[in-house]
Amino acid sequence: MKVLVPGPLHSYTGRKSEVEADGATLGEVLAHLDGRFPGLRFRLVDEQDRIRPHIVVYVAGEPARSLRHPVRAQDEVMIVAALSGG
Repeated sequence: MKVLVPGPLHSYTGRKSEVEADGATLGEVLAHLDGRFPGLRFRLVDEQDRIRPHIVVYVAGEPARSLRHPVRAQDEVMIVAALSGG
């Protein structure tokens, strides 16, 4: 499936904004990506296996709030990194 990666994480994907991944759940997709792009998963998932608060992931246009969220081969996964500051 197609995974859209935000600019702040392009340093992990070799400057690619779009990559391919496999998996039946969001957690499996992120594990697959981490195998190809080491360190990427840690930027998205905390030590308790929860999506970090400043990250939003959409699967087929719907927000995915858990790593157990199901994905299908034809789905598009979009990772969004929230901006912060003052």
